[in-house]
Amino acid sequence: MEEREIIARRLRNQRLTGEPLPDPVAVVRRLGAVQAQEYAVAKWSVAQRSSGVDEAAMQAAVDSGRIVRVHALRPTWHFVAAEDLVWLQAVTAPRVHQLNAYYYRQLGVDEATTAKTRPLMRDILGGGNHLTRPELGRALTAAGIPDPTGNRLAYLVMDAELESLVCNGPMRGRQHTYALVGERVPETAERSPDDGLAELTRRYFTSHGPATAKDFAWWSSLPTARIRRGIELAGDALTTVSRNGTTFWYAPADPPEPVPSPDAHVLQGYDEYVVAYTESRGLAGFGDNLLIHPLIIDGQLIGSWRRTSTAKQITASLSLAVRLTPAQRDAVDAAFDRYAAYAGVPVVVE
Repeated sequence: MEEREIIARRLRNQRLTGEPLPDPVAVVRRLGAVQAQEYAVAKWSVAQRSSGVDEAAMQAAVDSGRIVRVHALRPTWHFVAAEDLVWLQAVTAPRVHQLNAYYYRQLGVDEATTAKTRPLMRDILGGGNHLTRPELGRALTAAGIPDPTGNRLAYLVMDAELESLVCNGPMRGRQHTYALVGERVPETAERSPDDGLAELTRRYFTSHGPATAKDFAWWSSLPTARIRRGIELAGDALTTVSRNGTTFWYAPADPPEPVPSPDAHVLQGYDEYVVAYTESRGLAGFGDNLLIHPLIIDGQLIGSWRRTSTAKQITASLSLAVRLTPAQRDAVDAAFDRYAAYAGVPVVVE
């Protein structure tokens, strides 16, 4: 398989090209999870893969609880489809707890403490009492928990998220709130550990493939033995191709239909097209710096953009690594037009 076909398959499988998905929940469900620490642009990552979804519709999907935002997979925020939350945390949370162990020790987030804070959070947030993080910290202080502020509070809440106790509530103006998973997420059938691992493995390689086992290990944070087990459990749902001695896994499918070139996309710095790979990230021209908002043409990095916004417009300041042809400039303008339609305000490109 040529490099250009790997890129074309990734673009289609991630729904940056081809048929968009019908709604934001379908996007998050297909991708398994979507990194979401930069909330404003993370919503765009989901919406641009679905059909006709603007920012208000994307926010409604989060506020309604159909999509939840929690720490999952790695010690960072992700969007997860509500019905997938509990089984996904069961597969990956033990590993995230291990990755957090140093900070737990430094901040005094030990088993004795979490044995107190988890039931307290259940009581404090119960009955639909959605609280901001400072409000939750003050309630824990009143309940006798010492110093639930700053990073210590952040890791206490992360612990509760990883245990499928706490997730996001609806936005209150510009403020994020917390809610109980049991009151916000529908009850779903339990999965065995192997079933959950197999499902996560299929989801990743179906939506992100062709990708390597090391790519999946980075994305999921799972150790090598669990990655091998997941691939084994996925069975015939996955196939492989070798390129320059590296094995790529993906769900069997015909090659994608050619997309007219140039085809441009405005991404956020933690878009799944960027952050879901490590060993094979370079195929699309990405290096180790993931802190930029990338511009891609035909699946390749051609520059970055910086977003500043007011109530009336968004300004996108471009930094380009190549000189654009007129056709490429038209493609970039069209990509920002799609972003403007989503945001509901004009986007001025500098």
